[in-house]
Amino acid sequence: MSDVEPDRDAAAAAPDLAATQVPERHRAGPADRVLPYTRVLAYVIIPFLVAAAFLLLVLPGATEQHFAWTINPPITAMLLGSAYAGGIWFFVQVAVQRQWHRVRHGFPAVLVFATLLSISTFLHWDRFHFGHISFITWVVLYVATPVLVLIAIFLNLREDDGMPEGDDVAIPTPWRYVLALVGAAASVTGFVLFLVPSLLIDAWAWEVTPLTARVVGAVLTLPGMVNVWMLWDDRWSAFRRVFQAQLVSLACILLAIAVRSGDLEWTRPSAWMFVVGIVVSAIVYVVFYVSLERRRPRSV
Repeated sequence: MSDVEPDRDAAAAAPDLAATQVPERHRAGPADRVLPYTRVLAYVIIPFLVAAAFLLLVLPGATEQHFAWTINPPITAMLLGSAYAGGIWFFVQVAVQRQWHRVRHGFPAVLVFATLLSISTFLHWDRFHFGHISFITWVVLYVATPVLVLIAIFLNLREDDGMPEGDDVAIPTPWRYVLALVGAAASVTGFVLFLVPSLLIDAWAWEVTPLTARVVGAVLTLPGMVNVWMLWDDRWSAFRRVFQAQLVSLACILLAIAVRSGDLEWTRPSAWMFVVGIVVSAIVYVVFYVSLERRRPRSV
Protein backbone atom coordinates (compact mmCIF):
# COMPACT_ATOMS: atom_id res chain seq x y z
CA MET A 1 0.00 0.00 0.00
CA SER A 2 2.79 2.42 0.82
CA ASP A 3 4.20 1.96 -2.70
CA VAL A 4 0.84 2.77 -4.35
CA GLU A 5 -0.36 5.76 -2.30
CA PRO A 6 2.30 8.24 -3.48
CA ASP A 7 1.33 7.51 -7.10
CA ARG A 8 -2.31 8.14 -6.27
CA ASP A 9 -1.39 11.39 -4.56
CA ALA A 10 0.65 12.47 -7.57
CA ALA A 11 -2.19 11.55 -9.92
CA ALA A 12 -4.65 13.50 -7.80
CA ALA A 13 -2.38 16.52 -7.78
CA ALA A 14 -1.70 16.38 -11.52
CA PRO A 15 -4.98 18.03 -12.64
CA ASP A 16 -4.39 20.94 -10.24
CA LEU A 17 -0.86 21.39 -11.55
CA ALA A 18 -2.03 21.29 -15.15
CA ALA A 19 -4.74 23.84 -14.38
CA THR A 20 -2.18 26.33 -13.16
CA GLN A 21 0.07 26.03 -16.22
CA VAL A 22 -0.36 28.43 -19.11
CA PRO A 23 -0.38 26.72 -22.53
CA GLU A 24 2.96 27.09 -24.28
CA ARG A 25 1.63 29.32 -27.06
CA HIS A 26 0.19 31.78 -24.53
CA ARG A 27 3.09 32.00 -22.11
CA ALA A 28 5.06 35.23 -22.22
CA GLY A 29 8.72 34.55 -22.82
CA PRO A 30 11.65 36.28 -21.11
CA ALA A 31 12.44 38.08 -24.36
CA ASP A 32 10.02 40.20 -26.38
CA ARG A 33 11.00 43.59 -24.96
CA VAL A 34 11.73 46.98 -26.43
CA LEU A 35 15.35 47.67 -25.58
CA PRO A 36 16.41 51.01 -24.02
CA TYR A 37 18.29 52.05 -27.18
CA THR A 38 15.13 51.67 -29.27
CA ARG A 39 13.03 53.59 -26.76
CA VAL A 40 15.54 56.45 -26.63
CA LEU A 41 15.64 56.52 -30.45
CA ALA A 42 11.85 56.95 -30.47
CA TYR A 43 12.02 59.85 -28.02
CA VAL A 44 14.68 61.53 -30.16
CA ILE A 45 12.73 61.14 -33.42
CA ILE A 46 9.28 62.20 -32.20
CA PRO A 47 9.95 65.99 -31.86
CA PHE A 48 11.30 66.16 -35.42
CA LEU A 49 8.24 64.32 -36.73
CA VAL A 50 5.93 66.69 -34.88
CA ALA A 51 7.68 69.75 -36.34
CA ALA A 52 7.68 68.33 -39.88
CA ALA A 53 4.04 67.20 -39.69
CA PHE A 54 2.99 70.67 -38.52
CA LEU A 55 4.88 72.47 -41.29
CA LEU A 56 3.63 70.16 -44.04
CA LEU A 57 0.04 69.61 -42.94
CA VAL A 58 -0.76 73.06 -41.53
CA LEU A 59 1.48 75.20 -43.76
CA PRO A 60 1.81 73.17 -46.98
CA GLY A 61 1.96 76.29 -49.12
CA ALA A 62 4.86 77.85 -47.20
CA THR A 63 7.59 75.28 -47.73
CA GLU A 64 9.75 77.80 -49.58
CA GLN A 65 10.06 79.81 -46.38
CA HIS A 66 9.91 77.14 -43.70
CA PHE A 67 11.02 73.78 -45.06
CA ALA A 68 14.20 72.14 -46.33
CA TRP A 69 13.08 72.46 -49.95
CA THR A 70 10.20 73.99 -51.87
CA ILE A 71 7.41 71.48 -52.42
CA ASN A 72 4.87 72.17 -55.15
CA PRO A 73 2.00 71.63 -55.38
CA PRO A 74 1.04 71.67 -51.67
CA ILE A 75 -0.73 68.30 -51.89
CA THR A 76 2.71 66.69 -52.17
CA ALA A 77 3.75 68.41 -48.95
CA MET A 78 0.61 67.16 -47.21
CA LEU A 79 1.19 63.63 -48.49
CA LEU A 80 4.67 63.66 -46.96
CA GLY A 81 3.20 65.21 -43.81
CA SER A 82 0.73 62.32 -43.58
CA ALA A 83 3.65 59.90 -43.37
CA TYR A 84 5.13 61.95 -40.55
CA ALA A 85 1.78 62.06 -38.74
CA GLY A 86 1.58 58.26 -38.84
CA GLY A 87 5.22 58.17 -37.75
CA ILE A 88 4.37 60.20 -34.65
CA TRP A 89 1.78 57.65 -33.60
CA PHE A 90 4.12 54.76 -34.36
CA PHE A 91 7.12 56.10 -32.45
CA VAL A 92 4.95 57.06 -29.47
CA GLN A 93 3.99 53.39 -29.35
CA VAL A 94 7.65 52.40 -29.57
CA ALA A 95 8.34 54.69 -26.61
CA VAL A 96 5.51 53.44 -24.38
CA GLN A 97 5.10 49.77 -25.31
CA ARG A 98 7.12 47.15 -23.47
CA GLN A 99 6.90 44.25 -25.94
CA TRP A 100 8.98 44.38 -29.12
CA HIS A 101 6.61 42.30 -31.23
CA ARG A 102 3.95 45.02 -30.90
CA VAL A 103 6.01 47.46 -32.96
CA ARG A 104 8.64 45.40 -34.79
CA HIS A 105 6.86 45.26 -38.16
CA GLY A 106 6.91 49.03 -38.46
CA PHE A 107 10.70 49.27 -38.41
CA PRO A 108 11.45 47.76 -41.86
CA ALA A 109 8.97 50.24 -43.35
CA VAL A 110 10.68 53.14 -41.58
CA LEU A 111 14.08 51.89 -42.75
CA VAL A 112 13.03 51.74 -46.42
CA PHE A 113 11.22 55.10 -46.24
CA ALA A 114 14.15 56.90 -44.61
CA THR A 115 16.67 55.30 -46.97
CA LEU A 116 14.70 56.34 -50.05
CA LEU A 117 14.41 59.93 -48.79
CA SER A 118 18.13 59.96 -48.05
CA ILE A 119 18.93 58.81 -51.59
CA SER A 120 16.49 61.37 -53.02
CA THR A 121 18.26 64.13 -51.11
CA PHE A 122 21.63 63.42 -52.69
CA LEU A 123 20.17 62.78 -56.14
CA HIS A 124 18.49 66.20 -56.10
CA TRP A 125 20.93 68.15 -53.93
CA ASP A 126 20.47 71.36 -55.92
CA ARG A 127 16.77 71.57 -55.03
CA PHE A 128 17.38 72.15 -51.32
CA HIS A 129 17.61 75.38 -49.31
CA PHE A 130 21.28 75.39 -48.37
CA GLY A 131 22.10 76.96 -45.03
CA HIS A 132 18.50 76.94 -43.80
CA ILE A 133 18.07 75.30 -40.38
CA SER A 134 15.41 72.98 -41.81
CA PHE A 135 17.83 71.86 -44.54
CA ILE A 136 20.59 71.12 -42.02
CA THR A 137 18.11 69.21 -39.86
CA TRP A 138 16.79 67.28 -42.88
CA VAL A 139 20.25 66.20 -44.03
CA VAL A 140 21.38 65.15 -40.54
CA LEU A 141 18.19 63.17 -39.97
CA TYR A 142 18.21 61.37 -43.30
CA VAL A 143 21.87 60.51 -43.09
CA ALA A 144 21.56 59.24 -39.51
CA THR A 145 18.06 57.73 -39.36
CA PRO A 146 18.56 54.76 -41.72
CA VAL A 147 21.67 53.74 -39.77
CA LEU A 148 20.06 54.23 -36.35
CA VAL A 149 16.90 52.34 -37.34
CA LEU A 150 18.94 49.48 -38.81
CA ILE A 151 20.85 49.23 -35.51
CA ALA A 152 17.54 49.08 -33.64
CA ILE A 153 16.33 46.25 -35.85
CA PHE A 154 19.49 44.21 -35.28
CA LEU A 155 19.60 44.87 -31.53
CA ASN A 156 15.99 43.76 -31.12
CA LEU A 157 16.21 40.95 -33.67
CA ARG A 158 15.98 38.13 -31.11
CA GLU A 159 13.59 39.89 -28.77
CA ASP A 160 10.43 38.50 -30.35
CA ASP A 161 9.81 34.97 -29.08
CA GLY A 162 7.08 34.45 -31.68
CA MET A 163 4.44 33.65 -29.06
CA PRO A 164 0.97 35.24 -29.16
CA GLU A 165 -0.11 37.27 -26.17
CA GLY A 166 -2.36 35.62 -23.59
CA ASP A 167 -5.58 36.95 -25.13
CA ASP A 168 -4.29 37.45 -28.65
CA VAL A 169 -6.38 37.21 -31.79
CA ALA A 170 -5.28 35.46 -34.98
CA ILE A 171 -5.73 37.47 -38.17
CA PRO A 172 -7.89 35.44 -40.58
CA THR A 173 -5.99 34.20 -43.63
CA PRO A 174 -8.22 35.99 -46.19
CA TRP A 175 -7.55 39.32 -44.49
CA ARG A 176 -3.82 38.69 -44.45
CA TYR A 177 -3.72 38.08 -48.21
CA VAL A 178 -6.03 40.97 -49.07
CA LEU A 179 -3.98 43.47 -47.05
CA ALA A 180 -0.70 42.10 -48.35
CA LEU A 181 -2.06 42.58 -51.88
CA VAL A 182 -3.20 46.16 -51.15
CA GLY A 183 0.19 46.95 -49.67
CA ALA A 184 2.02 45.32 -52.57
CA ALA A 185 0.09 47.41 -55.11
CA ALA A 186 1.00 50.61 -53.25
CA SER A 187 4.64 49.58 -52.86
CA VAL A 188 5.10 48.57 -56.51
CA THR A 189 3.71 51.94 -57.57
CA GLY A 190 5.98 53.64 -55.05
CA PHE A 191 9.13 51.85 -56.19
CA VAL A 192 8.37 52.58 -59.86
CA LEU A 193 7.93 56.27 -59.01
CA PHE A 194 11.19 56.25 -57.12
CA LEU A 195 13.32 54.25 -59.54
CA VAL A 196 12.05 55.62 -62.86
CA PRO A 197 10.10 58.82 -62.08
CA SER A 198 10.17 59.84 -65.75
CA LEU A 199 7.90 56.88 -66.50
CA LEU A 200 4.99 58.33 -64.50
CA ILE A 201 5.69 62.06 -64.21
CA ASP A 202 3.43 63.04 -67.12
CA ALA A 203 0.68 60.66 -66.05
CA TRP A 204 0.66 61.12 -62.26
CA ALA A 205 -2.43 62.38 -60.41
CA TRP A 206 -0.88 65.83 -59.96
CA GLU A 207 2.18 67.71 -61.15
CA VAL A 208 5.42 66.17 -59.87
CA THR A 209 9.10 66.68 -60.52
CA PRO A 210 11.71 63.90 -60.35
CA LEU A 211 12.32 64.82 -56.68
CA THR A 212 8.67 65.01 -55.63
CA ALA A 213 7.89 61.84 -57.60
CA ARG A 214 10.55 60.02 -55.60
CA VAL A 215 9.18 61.43 -52.33
CA VAL A 216 5.65 60.35 -53.22
CA GLY A 217 7.06 56.94 -54.13
CA ALA A 218 8.79 56.65 -50.74
CA VAL A 219 5.50 57.40 -48.97
CA LEU A 220 3.65 54.78 -51.02
CA THR A 221 6.09 52.04 -50.03
CA LEU A 222 5.09 52.26 -46.36
CA PRO A 223 1.91 50.09 -46.32
CA GLY A 224 3.47 47.33 -48.37
CA MET A 225 6.53 47.13 -46.13
CA VAL A 226 4.19 46.65 -43.16
CA ASN A 227 1.51 44.39 -44.61
CA VAL A 228 3.89 41.89 -46.22
CA TRP A 229 4.80 40.55 -42.77
CA MET A 230 1.23 39.31 -42.36
CA LEU A 231 2.10 36.47 -44.68
CA TRP A 232 4.30 35.03 -41.90
CA ASP A 233 2.83 36.48 -38.71
CA ASP A 234 -0.89 36.22 -37.88
CA ARG A 235 -0.81 37.84 -34.40
CA TRP A 236 -3.10 40.85 -34.25
CA SER A 237 -1.05 42.16 -31.33
CA ALA A 238 1.93 42.38 -33.73
CA PHE A 239 0.07 44.73 -36.11
CA ARG A 240 -2.51 46.57 -34.02
CA ARG A 241 -0.37 49.61 -33.16
CA VAL A 242 1.22 49.81 -36.61
CA PHE A 243 -2.22 49.75 -38.23
CA GLN A 244 -3.31 52.57 -35.97
CA ALA A 245 -0.41 54.57 -37.41
CA GLN A 246 -1.50 53.66 -40.95
CA LEU A 247 -5.04 54.80 -40.18
CA VAL A 248 -3.67 58.13 -38.98
CA SER A 249 -1.75 58.50 -42.24
CA LEU A 250 -4.78 57.59 -44.35
CA ALA A 251 -6.91 60.12 -42.50
CA CYS A 252 -4.34 62.82 -43.25
CA ILE A 253 -4.19 61.82 -46.93
CA LEU A 254 -7.98 62.06 -47.16
CA LEU A 255 -7.74 65.49 -45.57
CA ALA A 256 -5.11 66.47 -48.15
CA ILE A 257 -7.37 65.34 -50.99
CA ALA A 258 -10.29 67.33 -49.58
CA VAL A 259 -8.28 70.48 -48.85
CA ARG A 260 -6.08 70.46 -51.95
CA SER A 261 -8.44 68.90 -54.51
CA GLY A 262 -7.57 71.75 -56.85
CA ASP A 263 -4.00 70.42 -57.06
CA LEU A 264 -5.21 67.20 -58.67
CA GLU A 265 -5.16 66.92 -62.46
CA TRP A 266 -8.72 65.66 -62.80
CA THR A 267 -8.37 65.28 -66.56
CA ARG A 268 -5.90 62.47 -65.93
CA PRO A 269 -7.31 59.01 -65.15
CA SER A 270 -4.60 58.62 -62.51
CA ALA A 271 -6.18 61.38 -60.39
CA TRP A 272 -9.42 59.45 -60.11
CA MET A 273 -7.54 56.18 -59.59
CA PHE A 274 -5.51 57.73 -56.78
CA VAL A 275 -8.55 59.15 -54.99
CA VAL A 276 -10.59 55.96 -55.38
CA GLY A 277 -7.61 53.88 -54.27
CA ILE A 278 -7.13 55.94 -51.10
CA VAL A 279 -10.84 55.91 -50.25
CA VAL A 280 -11.15 52.16 -50.83
CA SER A 281 -7.96 51.52 -48.84
CA ALA A 282 -9.30 53.62 -45.95
CA ILE A 283 -12.59 51.70 -45.95
CA VAL A 284 -10.82 48.32 -46.08
CA TYR A 285 -8.46 49.31 -43.27
CA VAL A 286 -11.27 50.58 -41.04
CA VAL A 287 -13.41 47.47 -41.61
CA PHE A 288 -10.39 45.25 -40.96
CA TYR A 289 -9.38 47.11 -37.81
CA VAL A 290 -12.91 47.14 -36.35
CA SER A 291 -13.46 43.44 -37.14
CA LEU A 292 -10.24 42.44 -35.36
CA GLU A 293 -10.97 44.71 -32.41
CA ARG A 294 -14.38 43.08 -31.96
CA ARG A 295 -12.69 39.70 -31.68
CA ARG A 296 -10.58 40.86 -28.74
CA PRO A 297 -11.81 40.04 -25.24
CA ARG A 298 -13.66 42.96 -23.67
CA SER A 299 -11.29 43.02 -20.71
CA VAL A 300 -8.22 43.69 -22.89
